[in-house]
Amino acid sequence: MKSFWLKSLVSAALVTVAVPAFAADYTLNVNTALTTSDPLYKGLESFVENVAKASGGKMEVRLFPNSQLGPDEDVLEQARTGAPVAVVVDGGRLANFQKEFGVLGAPYLASGYDGIRKVVTSPLFEGWAKKLHDGSGLQVLSFNWWQGERQLWTQKPVKTPDDLKGVRMRTIGSPVWLKTIGAMGATATPMPYADVYSALQQNVIDAVEAQLPAGQGSKLYEVTKVITKTHHINLITGLVTSGPWFDGLPADLQKMLREEALKAGDVASHGTGNSLASLEDQLKKEGMTINEIDTTPFEQATAGVYDELGYGDLHAELKKIVAGQ
Repeated sequence: MKSFWLKSLVSAALVTVAVPAFAADYTLNVNTALTTSDPLYKGLESFVENVAKASGGKMEVRLFPNSQLGPDEDVLEQARTGAPVAVVVDGGRLANFQKEFGVLGAPYLASGYDGIRKVVTSPLFEGWAKKLHDGSGLQVLSFNWWQGERQLWTQKPVKTPDDLKGVRMRTIGSPVWLKTIGAMGATATPMPYADVYSALQQNVIDAVEAQLPAGQGSKLYEVTKVITKTHHINLITGLVTSGPWFDGLPADLQKMLREEALKAGDVASHGTGNSLASLEDQLKKEGMTINEIDTTPFEQATAGVYDELGYGDLHAELKKIVAGQ
């Protein structure tokens, strides 16, 4: 009998140790295609820490880099069904649900972070976000996660759109991206970013367009030779979660989550900007040739994308916001 009670007490003690002293009331799992070395990831880490503090431990955020929860499109579908997930996603993918978001990925909309931030914190943008929530069950937490400007990663030097004829270039599979890369002269080839490295290795594609932090983090310098700084798309992304899940949160946690997402987006974006010069140096040391070119031919070649996709009037309105008018 003594032996039985002793074993029971030991078992109880072990169970007590195994059970966490505290568990959050709400958990949000954040998926991103980024690697942990990407400057933007530092912003996500600050988001985790600050949400825990601001919520008094009621909410926990967990990060899943390298698309561990699956492609962005799959995670968005999970979110729409009410799953407690979020994803760092571009406007092009959201355009499949709410057309206006697609213009954020259109060519040469703004230069750098400051201009595009004005767009994604404007009342106009908030109107798009409400439509996305009400019509598709997706909640924007913040959309100020700047990943830098997209450049061309190729095997041969590029100076004009003519140099891209016949080049199979990976891009995001949404209308604005496909039209932009096609207008630049390449054969737009959509595929998940996680597949790009092996696709380049196996000559399934010839090139890719990507921002410097992502390209360096995924070691594109091992499978391409030249970076051409076309700056064709200013990649602004957002932290988007489930509308039904978000609506089920207490009002104070809803407010906190959006505020902390905006703060973390600024941390991430400024980190991206501060990293670009050193990233170029690292890429050159890895053997990459980095070319500055006159982007005018590419700007001219892609100018028609806005009207072609029905964004002509909206483009004019956004240019005024970018200019602070």
